[in-house]
Amino acid sequence: MAKNLTFFLALLSFLLPAASQQDGFSYSGFSGGGANSSNISLNGVAEIEHSGILRLTNETSRLLGHAFYPDRLQFKNATDGAAFSFSTAFAFAAVPEYATLGGHGLAFVIAPSKELEGALPSQYLGLLNASDVGNFSNHVFAVEFDTVQDFEFGDINDNHVGIDINNLASNASAAVAYFGYDGKKNELNLKGGHTIQAWVDYDGVGKVLNVTVSPFSSKPPRPLLSFPVDLSPILHLQMFVGFSASTGLLSSTHYLLGWNFKMNGIAQSLDLSSLPSLPQPQKKDHTFVIAVSATSVAVLIAVIVAAVYLFYKIKNADIIEPWELECGPHRFSYGELKRATKGFRDRELLGFGGFGKVYKGTLPDSRAEVAVKRVSHESRQGIREFVAEIGSIGQLRHRNLVQLQGWCRRRGDLLLVYDYMPNGSLDKFLFLDSENQPSNSLLSWDQRFRILRGVASALLYLHEEWEHVVIHRDVKASNILLDADMNGRLGDFGLAKLYEHGANPSTTRVVGTLGYLAPELTRTGRPTSSSDVFAFGAVVLEVVCGRRPIEPRAMPEELVLVDWVWELWSSGRWTDVVDPRLGGYYVREEVKVAIKVGLMCSHPAAPLRPSMREVARYLNGGKGEEVPDPPSPPVDFEGMSPVGFDAFVPSYPSSSFDKLSACSITSGRDVPVSAGSGKVGPLVYSTPHFRASHV
Repeated sequence: MAKNLTFFLALLSFLLPAASQQDGFSYSGFSGGGANSSNISLNGVAEIEHSGILRLTNETSRLLGHAFYPDRLQFKNATDGAAFSFSTAFAFAAVPEYATLGGHGLAFVIAPSKELEGALPSQYLGLLNASDVGNFSNHVFAVEFDTVQDFEFGDINDNHVGIDINNLASNASAAVAYFGYDGKKNELNLKGGHTIQAWVDYDGVGKVLNVTVSPFSSKPPRPLLSFPVDLSPILHLQMFVGFSASTGLLSSTHYLLGWNFKMNGIAQSLDLSSLPSLPQPQKKDHTFVIAVSATSVAVLIAVIVAAVYLFYKIKNADIIEPWELECGPHRFSYGELKRATKGFRDRELLGFGGFGKVYKGTLPDSRAEVAVKRVSHESRQGIREFVAEIGSIGQLRHRNLVQLQGWCRRRGDLLLVYDYMPNGSLDKFLFLDSENQPSNSLLSWDQRFRILRGVASALLYLHEEWEHVVIHRDVKASNILLDADMNGRLGDFGLAKLYEHGANPSTTRVVGTLGYLAPELTRTGRPTSSSDVFAFGAVVLEVVCGRRPIEPRAMPEELVLVDWVWELWSSGRWTDVVDPRLGGYYVREEVKVAIKVGLMCSHPAAPLRPSMREVARYLNGGKGEEVPDPPSPPVDFEGMSPVGFDAFVPSYPSSSFDKLSACSITSGRDVPVSAGSGKVGPLVYSTPHFRASHV
């Protein structure tokens, strides 16, 4: 009797949810109009137009919109916690601002709340934020229809469907397509500006999720994605179901035209012909109709006004050239950056150099703080290096790299938009005579060692772990920026060189910064990952010693930092090189590892330098006695000829000289160095390192 009663209650608990709760609903268009509706919950910029179409986003950058069924639905059996089967069909469209560039995408979502508080736009699709991504406690399930390839989340392309569980890195994804009854796979463009129907079907018994898409009313015979998954641990007993969409630096208007949902059943497909029509793009009439007035004076005034207006519009237009479309969807408008930096006023100036000025800015819509690098008209960097910077850093994702958020070009104005690093650059914390030195400028040894590990990790990513080899070519303390938590981030990819793995880089132009230039560069002019390693070695010694690679105010025997460290290391007095401002508060074994790494990386013979993978391993796990001793530099390194530097500046404000710009590299010839103000004295290049004949 007890067993029968238990079985009856279990059966009743399974059947009642489907009978007692709302087990399905249907929207063939949406009623209400405006921002509010009684039959659907909206937030963000989502609103219902008078035609009955639901617009989730508009052509504004970096915004999000949500639309949810107003009531919770029961998604699980209250007795055993198993997820119910469910099915949904919906019709949507993405109309991009520019025909081939989407921004960003739309997602069908099941979530604990309708508000999705803290969610961000752009690549987060209005679902999560940077700190929530990947957390099991999110209990968010989504199917994304994404029109931007985001490398941070491993997107396969810029036109895909993905199944997301508590994350924006999809558990399964596929390029958008549908199967015909002949078995042929047909590609489908999410950015085409036309209506697409999607079906999401979850089999709670077989624990399989199917996603299907089509431009037609009928459901294709075969799903695009079929993914085995048990949603029981993901879903709560009761959840909200709806949609989220977002825009990024470029925008798309995301529309929802109709929606059917069924719990423990199959949702009926939508008849696309019965749904509201997509708004027709407004035709812009650029012709000026000049009314013929009674007097010639009125006609003349009208012509002058029209001419001035056209001149103003053309002068301030943002013209997008073909090469810009190849650099990814990260383009700001000039007006947006001008407002962000308050007209590029001097008060917002963070710094300047040979390549232009850097301003602090606050983006108008998101209120996010950014750093805007404005390349000057007189800059030697020019359009080629500007494009190279976008191409190399725009797709990189690493916690110890300064993220490039986007760019802008208006005729001769070239602008790059980076994450804002509130603590500035590393050199201002290392050197007592740095300009704008922070009041709390003393870095503890723990902070210094963490910065070195972070930068080493970033260089390893650039050299070996990304899909291409990126050679930074300008690793130095002033290009290592510190975030709010004093973590080191490598920035300024203006000199970065991008190569395919295994390729032989070739260039005859020496670029970089004096004191960080590997010896072989003056002979070959060919940057390699080993030349980056050499520059990193100089940074390591700077961090340990609190001194520049070349210190013109020092005693002659201490002028070149690496020579001085070599001398004290060889005599067993390596503790004498540690920055005295640390007051002896440092971890002896870590300092010893850092000095060894700095000297190994600074070896004049490139083959004897370690790779960044070895460097990262030494810094992250090696003990002082486990890390090999650096090989001694040869007394006379074969092939090294003295090279004169006529424009050496012994007094300079930052941790480095300005960048070299030498196009003729020949043994014994002068290599010009762009320098600021100050007295000029000769510096010769000899083995094994830089030595000054006199200052």
